[in-house]
Amino acid sequence: MTSSRSIFDLVSQEKRLQEIEAEIARDGFWDNPEGTTAILKERTLLGQRIDAFHGLENDLEEAGILLELAVEEADADAMAEVSGQIGDLGRRMHRFSLDMMLDGEDDGNNAIISINAGAGGTEAQDWAEMLFRMYLRWVEAKGFKSGIVDFQPGDEAGIKSVTFTATGQYAFGYLKSESGVHRLVRISPFNASGKRHTSFASVFVYPELDNAIEIDVADKDLRIDVFRASGAGGQHVNKTSSAVRITHLPTGIVVQCQQEKSQHRNKDMAMKVLKARLYEAEKRKQDARLQEIHNGKDDIAWGSQIRSYVLHPYQMVKDHRIGLDVGNVNSVLDGDIDMFIEGVLLSGKA
Repeated sequence: MTSSRSIFDLVSQEKRLQEIEAEIARDGFWDNPEGTTAILKERTLLGQRIDAFHGLENDLEEAGILLELAVEEADADAMAEVSGQIGDLGRRMHRFSLDMMLDGEDDGNNAIISINAGAGGTEAQDWAEMLFRMYLRWVEAKGFKSGIVDFQPGDEAGIKSVTFTATGQYAFGYLKSESGVHRLVRISPFNASGKRHTSFASVFVYPELDNAIEIDVADKDLRIDVFRASGAGGQHVNKTSSAVRITHLPTGIVVQCQQEKSQHRNKDMAMKVLKARLYEAEKRKQDARLQEIHNGKDDIAWGSQIRSYVLHPYQMVKDHRIGLDVGNVNSVLDGDIDMFIEGVLLSGKA
């Protein structure tokens, strides 16, 4: 019904869901509501995938039974009904296979899309606006929501740049394949001589990351040592084991505090410092992920385009990564870009 990769992934995801359910049932799980968000989100996603798979299994089995009956009874109406069901199942299985491939760390996130006009003034700015409309239509067709973050209008027409969000399940997983330079060839509507003109614009897609970084420090991940403080502080500080050193075992981060006379207060202060350092480490990881994606950007110029849209002397849209040509340019510019997105995903070149 699906690829061997999808079935293999599903088995591992069912096992993971069982582990999550056991974790949720553990005493004390709900003691830290903030720390439960990520695991509950993962449970929801896994549950949806597993339910979708079993739903397809059941519907396929039912369609098979109906098909056998229709053939035995030579019932043309029943055959037509089953044919429609099988066509719908094929579309659902195709979508499910794509969803199963979107297993990257950020694939399930919302997307942030930036479009920037290349060199060329009004021509490039008009092209950037055409791309903006194309993606808005795609977002609308998918049932996602969009919101403008930043908008810089062009000098005479079009836009210099725009940043907007696409909110929906797997929005980043699908749209990440659109990052790159897009090239337009047409007769210029802004030039009275009617010459053919080539324009460039860049599209860049980021995952929307959760800025509310949760720092959940488990007792089992800590080694706490107490020792006598050193340095200034008087007789009490030097003779009492009030200083505290905390080692976070997973990261190796070590913090200590010896300024207070109370061991309890030193421990509280050391924990605050540890959480601050863990927060900063996680923030650097998020920044590094975004920077890694950003480093993949190409120059907005000839030779680096991922897709060309030709309106003259013929009409064609060509994706250079997978060699896919589409003749209906108007449909593509109206948001019908699934064939490119899915083609790149299935090729593994996203």
